[in-house]
Amino acid sequence: MLGIFLDTETNGLNPHRHRLLEIALKIVDLSTSELKAEFQSLVLLSPEEWQKSDPESLKVNGFTWEEVQKGVLPADVSSAIRELFAKQKIKRGEAVFICQNPSFDRAFFYQLIDPDLQEKLLWPYHWLDLASMYWAKSIEKGKNNPKLYPWETGFSKDRIAKALSLPGEEKPHRAMKGVDHLLLCYRSVVGFPLQIV
Repeated sequence: MLGIFLDTETNGLNPHRHRLLEIALKIVDLSTSELKAEFQSLVLLSPEEWQKSDPESLKVNGFTWEEVQKGVLPADVSSAIRELFAKQKIKRGEAVFICQNPSFDRAFFYQLIDPDLQEKLLWPYHWLDLASMYWAKSIEKGKNNPKLYPWETGFSKDRIAKALSLPGEEKPHRAMKGVDHLLLCYRSVVGFPLQIV
């Protein structure tokens, strides 16, 4: 089974109004942790799309108009991802998406690759989230120590990292930094059963 560890950066929180600024992903064998492929790209916005940016979102990721202008056309980013997934034989039942916040990332991913096309390509429709994985493990631990329940520790990615004595995500937020931090947390919460240490 392959895991597509994915993160996005955007110019706001509303996928109907805001746009994808950056996307990164790593395709990893979920048994061994072997890295199969990775992808990262800035996405070019029009001046009109940039004008709709939420200033608070831009504070989090630190993107500037000058940086965004170095991005790639959305159609070309879409094409590159489709080529990568075809090369890696990504298909339903043999891969899953894993994100910190899949409801957010999936909505913005749709801006690049339409859900109907994803369905036609038989891509995975399971988008798993780290917070739920951590939640389930923490409930078990909390039975012995109530301070370890997820509502006590918090379950944002940085709070998960803190509870696991891992470093927080490096700031400002960028997509590949987010993917690497997601993998670090996943390794600690879930692990890779056949990983050779």
